[in-house]
Amino acid sequence: MADRQCYHCKQWIAEGDAHDCWTTTEAALTQDLSEDLRDAWERLREAAAEFGEQRIYASHKSIMFSRRSCYFFVRPKTKFLEVCVFLGRPLNAPQVRRVDRASKAKIAHMIHVKHRDEVEAPLTDWLLEAYELSGMPAATSAARRAGRRPATGSRKAVKSKVPKKQKKTKARPKR
Repeated sequence: MADRQCYHCKQWIAEGDAHDCWTTTEAALTQDLSEDLRDAWERLREAAAEFGEQRIYASHKSIMFSRRSCYFFVRPKTKFLEVCVFLGRPLNAPQVRRVDRASKAKIAHMIHVKHRDEVEAPLTDWLLEAYELSGMPAATSAARRAGRRPATGSRKAVKSKVPKKQKKTKARPKR
């Protein structure tokens, strides 16, 4: 078998060599940051670490912060840190660049951080809110089912969803 090119990173791999381009570290992702961005990154990591027990790890091109699930992550870019915070409500603030629904319960907020001074309230408050939200126990399956529509196979369920018949009105003659 001949050498091959990795589909993801486009690096050539010799026959028999192990290759894992998905594995990375925080240091590898932050090594090329400018001094301002490195300071902002260190402040952001320090603020999040103060919240309590959590897992901080690098994954592909992001640094993830999670408890039961990821509550925010950072993608280091050349000119800014792209911070994605998962909250249970949408934010309307000038710092928020984009808002996307991530799931039924979580909304993703994209924020660009360029300087250490930006890592303060309200950003740290949002991070703490996301941290607390990620530690809450998941809803039980029975509670989740209570919010769903009943199955269509049940006559009782279908009957309760069908609207009552409306009175028929006489059609007006066309002019």
